Amino acid sequence: MTAQELGKTVGVSESTVVRFASMLGFDGYPALHSSLQELMRNKLTSVQRIEVTNERLSGEDVLKQVLTSDIEKIRKTLEETSKQAFTRAVEAIAGCNTIYILGARSAEPLASFFGYYLSRMFPHVIQVRNTTTSELFEQVMRLDSRDVMIGISFPRYSRQTVKMLDYAKSQGAHVIALTDSEQSPLAEFADDLLIARSDMNSFADSLVAPLSLINALIAALSISNVEKVRSSFEKLEQIWDKYEVYKENEKKSEENK
Repeated sequence: MTAQELGKTVGVSESTVVRFASMLGFDGYPALHSSLQELMRNKLTSVQRIEVTNERLSGEDVLKQVLTSDIEKIRKTLEETSKQAFTRAVEAIAGCNTIYILGARSAEPLASFFGYYLSRMFPHVIQVRNTTTSELFEQVMRLDSRDVMIGISFPRYSRQTVKMLDYAKSQGAHVIALTDSEQSPLAEFADDLLIARSDMNSFADSLVAPLSLINALIAALSISNVEKVRSSFEKLEQIWDKYEVYKENEKKSEENK
């Protein structure tokens, strides 16, 4: 709602709504609005998310509305992500000894995707698996100041990811947080904070913008280490061909004969 719509709903003027936001310590109604959105995304249960989704999307062109929303989140991510933090993150990853990466629950596929490509560019990449707390920390027992820890989490934030970044910071590691805002609990421990917009189009999180940001990191890392990356993939191609890892397009194969 706009300030005018909220005022009409509760029976006060628009100016009263704006003054109310200021009395709470916000710069204005938009700041209050954003703060409430952050609170909602972090606090709503899955059942409550379904109810909100039904209200937002009921009777609409769901395909168009969801895809349009994802496009908008990528646009906002481009505007809000610090280019300086992005550059520092690329340099830290490229120059470290070991790369640790953790994404729990719905963020785990992002960590797997990122880890898959990082492991093809760098020799020491460890995806920290989300298990019991004791096993989680056993996986990072050798982490030190020469390493990078990448934590990925979006509302509702993973406690284990927050704990891991806290531990990595205490060990002197370079911490990179990929999350949705400066109010995220991951931000406190981040040397480099990479903000990617996330939202709930349903009970499932929309992670299109975070994935796009990860793609940008992969591209930047490959450019900054082009010779090393080329050498790695030349070797991989030989292995893939020898052991027939990928199925060849039969039609294309026939045309080449």
